[in-house]
This record gives sequence, C-alpha cells and structure tokens, in this order.
Amino acid sequence: MTNYKNLDAWKQGMALVELIYGITKDYPIDERYGLISQTRRAAVSVPSNIAEGLGRNHKKDTIQFLHISRGSLYELETLLEIAVMTKYIEESSAMPVRKQLNDCIRLMNGLIRYFENMVEKQGSSGTSKS
Repeated sequence: MTNYKNLDAWKQGMALVELIYGITKDYPIDERYGLISQTRRAAVSVPSNIAEGLGRNHKKDTIQFLHISRGSLYELETLLEIAVMTKYIEESSAMPVRKQLNDCIRLMNGLIRYFENMVEKQGSSGTSKS
C-alpha cells in the first residue's frame, strides 16, 4: 500500500484539523477543557487513525482504524452542531467545516470500501498483509 501521506483521505483529514483549530481558538476560554479539547481531539483522531491503520500493515487492522477515523468524523460533526447551537460559532463559519467534513466522510467511505474489497478478494487465500 502507498504511504499514508499520499492518501487524499489523510490530506483532507489534515486540512480538517487546520480548520478545527482555527474555529476553536475563538470558543469561550471556559470551554478549554470541554468542547475545545474534545473537538480538537476528534479532529486529530481522523488523520492519526488513518496513519496508524496503514502502519499496522494488515488489511483487517487497517479497516478497523479507518472505521475509528470515520467515527471521529461523525463525532466532530456533532460537536460542530453543538458549537452552532450554543452560538460559539456562527452558521456561516460552520459551513466550510461541514463541507470539509462531508468530503472527508466521502473519502473515508471509499477507502474503507477499497480495503474491504481487498479482503473479500483474498477470501480463503489466508494472507492479510497490506
């Protein structure tokens, strides 16, 4: 498999981290250990789990880490909605993040399908290396 840094899913995940750090810097200071921390951790989890999954060098492990990454995207989507609901950010500020989230989810779903198809093709061959 290619280096994780060459994957569009990882690159877009990194772009998402940058967006999240940008918007959360304007959250109220009393959210430093709450919503700011949780939102940033969820964002960082996306590219980190892609990298860790590819580093495992076993397709089934890779798929598991990609699922974790996708879960973090959905968590992040919810945290963004909370930030809008609580008026920590304006709807207009949330729109570019939503677009990036949707792009990341689409790429992640494709990457998961790619690895699941590889596992299916191997079938009973017994090898599971990436």
